[in-house]
Amino acid sequence: MLYQSNPDSTSVSVSRLKMPQMHANKFRRSWVLAATAISTVGSILVYTAVLPHLSVAQEHEGCFMRNSSGKIISLNESVCGISPQGLLPTPAKSGVFQAKIKRRVANIPVIDVTFNGKQQFEMMVDSGASLTVITPKMAKALGIIPKGKIRANTPNGPATMDVGQVSSLQTGGLEVKNVSVAIAPTLDIGLLGHDFFGNKDVTIKENVVEFRNRS
Repeated sequence: MLYQSNPDSTSVSVSRLKMPQMHANKFRRSWVLAATAISTVGSILVYTAVLPHLSVAQEHEGCFMRNSSGKIISLNESVCGISPQGLLPTPAKSGVFQAKIKRRVANIPVIDVTFNGKQQFEMMVDSGASLTVITPKMAKALGIIPKGKIRANTPNGPATMDVGQVSSLQTGGLEVKNVSVAIAPTLDIGLLGHDFFGNKDVTIKENVVEFRNRS
């Protein structure tokens, strides 16, 4: 389904999904990559993230050493006391985030999206949705309290949807905080909208959906 906003009101329109190239109104979001060299003794390099929610921009994460043959040896637990779980995921390339496609529904990719840093749900990547839309079951599991309503024109006629907010959405290493979500009473699966990826270039590949920072 396409979910498109009306700039003059809180009404939106809902129609059948198509898969055009994705474009949306830009909204700014700063992503800061930080890595601090804590020590360099011999060939041992120790790196740590400056802030807990920042990604580490380096070839190898954590604490490691490179031997004479160039092989990387992890020193996370043995020397630096860093557990593998404590390392932050880093995209394969700076500014590129990839979410694995689990399956397709009517040729629309379905990916896993993590809500509020802990609960994961399948979502369709909706090329036309201005807002992210979730199901009533998802809203109940997330404990979302509606803060308003929005009018929508659907193939079955006008409908009213509750609107709430989640603290974060994350997929493929890309995270957006404080996202409004509409709750559609007739949906069986959620739709990931432009409020998540609107400032990215989105490419749907065979096995992944790629979100790339715009230059």
